Amino acid sequence: MPANEDQIKFWNEKAGQSWTTLQARMDANMAAIGDAALAFAQAKAGMAVLDVGCGTGVTSLALAGAGAKVTGLDISKPMLALARERAAKAGLAVRFIEADASAYPFAPEFDLIFSRFGVMFFDAPVAAFANMRKALKSGGRMAFVCWRKPAENPWASAPLLAAKPFLPEQLPPDPLAPGPFAFADPKRLEDILSQSGFSNIRIEKLDSVMTVGTDLGLAASQTLQIGPLARAVGEADDATRAAIAKAVQDALAQFVRPDGEIAPAAACWLVAAETR
Repeated sequence: MPANEDQIKFWNEKAGQSWTTLQARMDANMAAIGDAALAFAQAKAGMAVLDVGCGTGVTSLALAGAGAKVTGLDISKPMLALARERAAKAGLAVRFIEADASAYPFAPEFDLIFSRFGVMFFDAPVAAFANMRKALKSGGRMAFVCWRKPAENPWASAPLLAAKPFLPEQLPPDPLAPGPFAFADPKRLEDILSQSGFSNIRIEKLDSVMTVGTDLGLAASQTLQIGPLARAVGEADDATRAAIAKAVQDALAQFVRPDGEIAPAAACWLVAAETR
């Protein structure tokens, strides 16, 4: 199987379609994290920026709106179609490329590589980052945000725990496998970046929230469509899915703030690195 073929299939089928359908909600869910990541990246007007794993385009549009010259790259055809539509409606000249960042033949044309949760899915991460480094000009840099451990991220772990009684026995996940939490170990992350040719590596904690709206039913339903629980549930029957949705709704109730917003904690790494 070619590198990342399973991820390409996943993000072009159910996951990509679900994310596209729920784009407005997903943008709102991760707005605080995205804003923090963009501030950390410090993109300047006129910079050439590559947005890896740009998805439906929210960060690409934000970077372009601030005056950067943006190229968004993603493997998901449905998500990119929506990103292009959004850029056209906003009147922003963003270039979008459907490609795998681990294999794309980059030229050194970018000042900054940015990513919001788009770089944890490579089968061979050292080779992938080495290839992305080819996209940077001399003195260029990378800035991205990724997840810390699942236990620190109840937006993901609480629904999974609530659903456990209704699912077949799950094998313990491989913490090094491609997926949302592949870079939870900061030492491993630093080693990957160093081995792929980056230097001046900086990894900082970001403690934020995942704001999932004010409707517990909608929030629970969303976990069955996108995210770790959606993968675990798979093709469960309607009765099982309904039971899981009710259990997740009850679990999410603990995260309701006084203003009514459901806001479980979201623990991330902010990562910066430079070309040597």
